[in-house]
Amino acid sequence: MQTTSSSSSDALLAQLEATHTASAQVRNLSDAQKQALLERLAANVAFATEVILEANGKDLRRMDPSDPKYDRLLLDVSRLASLAQSIRDVSALPDPSGVTLLERKLPNGLRLRKVAVPLGVVGVIYESRPNVTLDVTALCLRSGNAAVLRGGADAFETNTVLTRIIQTTLEHEGLSRDCVTLLPTDRELIKTLLTATRFVDMLIPRGSDSLIRFVRENSLIPVIETGAGVCHTYVHAAANLDKASAIVVNAKVSRPSVCNSLDTVLVDEGAAPGLLERLDPEFRKWKVEVFADPVSYAILSRMAYPYLKEANPEDFGREFLDYKCSVKVVRNLEEALGHIRQYSSRHSEAIVSEDAQVCRRFLESVDAAAVYANASTRFTDGGVFGLGAEIGISTQKLHARGPFALEKLVTEKWIVQGEGHVRW
Repeated sequence: MQTTSSSSSDALLAQLEATHTASAQVRNLSDAQKQALLERLAANVAFATEVILEANGKDLRRMDPSDPKYDRLLLDVSRLASLAQSIRDVSALPDPSGVTLLERKLPNGLRLRKVAVPLGVVGVIYESRPNVTLDVTALCLRSGNAAVLRGGADAFETNTVLTRIIQTTLEHEGLSRDCVTLLPTDRELIKTLLTATRFVDMLIPRGSDSLIRFVRENSLIPVIETGAGVCHTYVHAAANLDKASAIVVNAKVSRPSVCNSLDTVLVDEGAAPGLLERLDPEFRKWKVEVFADPVSYAILSRMAYPYLKEANPEDFGREFLDYKCSVKVVRNLEEALGHIRQYSSRHSEAIVSEDAQVCRRFLESVDAAAVYANASTRFTDGGVFGLGAEIGISTQKLHARGPFALEKLVTEKWIVQGEGHVRW
């Protein structure tokens, strides 16, 4: 058994080495060649819609439709068309590699240039989202990087077909299939990937908090965290309650399984009865389970809200990823800011208020990748922000924060030119 495990690990390292070698091909592509490659990939994805949906159906049949991950796994004609268009959108974006960031001549005659260059090999570990396979591929190829993909077992059939389409496209353009590789889903091989420092330049985990924590704690490769989204919407005493209700409902129910959906409603005590009265019929329609603090519980009980539970401490700071949310009544802005400081995952936070000074204070005080005034947190998305597709939302502060998209898939190189210069 140990021999088999060792053999599998050796095979994985050989696969990673092949991708590392192939990365030079992508790095040397011209801007026009990268664009042509992605345009062909988009066309091939659209052409293979029926085959992709058939594979996706096999994955879906293994999952309970009530599982919050089901929506993440699901592909349909509309979503595939959007993915193909997203690839085209990435193709149309400026290539971030090869850009001169700084240029100067030193007094001794040395000429310096700082240039943006591809990272090399970008590894992404993700769970039930097959769209990530195409998003990562498009972003990596456009920026001159090779990609190592490790999807979850839930989406194995879909990811296998998508990778086959990607690799066929690469071969058609005269490139190695190894420029984009899909790794096995065997969990025991994860640590081999996390320690392959010779062949992988950056790792990006995308998925549950437990996955991200595992990668962060075990990786020897630099990691960009696309963290869990524990997102709050704070309804201030000076809010327009009709506007606030529409924002809260949208943030919670438009797509509850994604990281930018609402998890906790904070509301000033004076606005609480009016807000909850407006939320009641909409939340009933969507059967939103509400974990309420004592004050909001009493208000919703009087309304006979049917999906009501008393909140426990762990219901705050919890990413629900479902038709569920917690509600807490606060005294004022200061208490709301304190709650967010304690429980936020620093992903996306919102305030609803007609008081411009209060909004400004919130936007300046809250430490998160994206902060909103009078808008739904559901807008935190690379495509919506005009960045093309994204690999995820980075909640850390080094290198990248917010939508991790094309512009962040490069690093820097110093080019120094002399004429026999030496230094003693």
